[in-house]
Amino acid sequence: MVQLEQETRSVDNGHGWQLRLTRTWAPERLHPGTRPILLLTGYGMNDFVLGYHPQGRPMIRVLAEAGLEIWSGSMRRQRGSRRLERRAGLPGLQAFAAQDVPVLIDAALRHSRTEASRVDLVGSSLGGSVAYAHLALCPDTPVGALVALGAPLQWDRVHPALRVLFASERVAGLVPMTGTDRVARRLFPVVAKVPGLLSIYMNLDHVSVHEARELTRGVDEPDRRVNRDLVRWMRNGTMVFDGVDVSAALAHERRPLLVILANRDGIVPPASATPALGLWGGSDTTLLEIGTPSDWYAHADLFIAPEAPERVFAPMAAWLLDRQRG
Repeated sequence: MVQLEQETRSVDNGHGWQLRLTRTWAPERLHPGTRPILLLTGYGMNDFVLGYHPQGRPMIRVLAEAGLEIWSGSMRRQRGSRRLERRAGLPGLQAFAAQDVPVLIDAALRHSRTEASRVDLVGSSLGGSVAYAHLALCPDTPVGALVALGAPLQWDRVHPALRVLFASERVAGLVPMTGTDRVARRLFPVVAKVPGLLSIYMNLDHVSVHEARELTRGVDEPDRRVNRDLVRWMRNGTMVFDGVDVSAALAHERRPLLVILANRDGIVPPASATPALGLWGGSDTTLLEIGTPSDWYAHADLFIAPEAPERVFAPMAAWLLDRQRG
């Protein structure tokens, strides 16, 4: 197996938070002329799931073995971040996109072993949505290409379960902010006995109950403010920050875009993920839909399904390398 090396550093975001940033690379494979890859994780999720796979090679390993330098970062209040000041800046989608992501990009470029002046972003789930918002709010950002993996842009359709959870800002604000990972570990064996309850999130044919419980280590604590952002976003259909309509702003984008989605994703249905392709201003857009009618994929399967390394991570690595060489 290819040997990987890792190092972790702390980054001050200038708004009262210390963010964690971890670099992973394969010394014998790293191509100095490539751009670093910055991974952004999603809602209630940390980067554990990007470095773990129940049966094979996780995303970070596949990308590093392809010769890419991988950076996985935490934004404020995600696991690995630390509050430095009592009056530190509050979490929120706009704060993530306009304040935290630029700091992570800058740190990755300053400490990279490559000679690149830009990074490529891979945003998983809500991390992809934050990446869209980052491009809209920071149009001159040093980003070369974007991969949006199971990432919503617009909410034309919302699953009934999500509609209940995010019915109002008051209801969404009641979600507990501590102990979420412990609750997930306790509840999962019970919920797994009724596969229909989990089908919007994962196909239990792809993972055992024991393996899925291990994945609860990747569960992060949601934040009430982010929940309220989600309510407003779902109600409006699109993200709007300080008068900037993120969807409309994408008409000015010329960077390459890869959208990856699961064919039966109940959390982020195709109707929420694909609008980016039509709104994107550039011509280099690619759609990769994973799953078939008989071997269907839901949201989590994009990361943990047995064939995810071959069907999701390897094509992503090939697409990134092809755009970097181009």
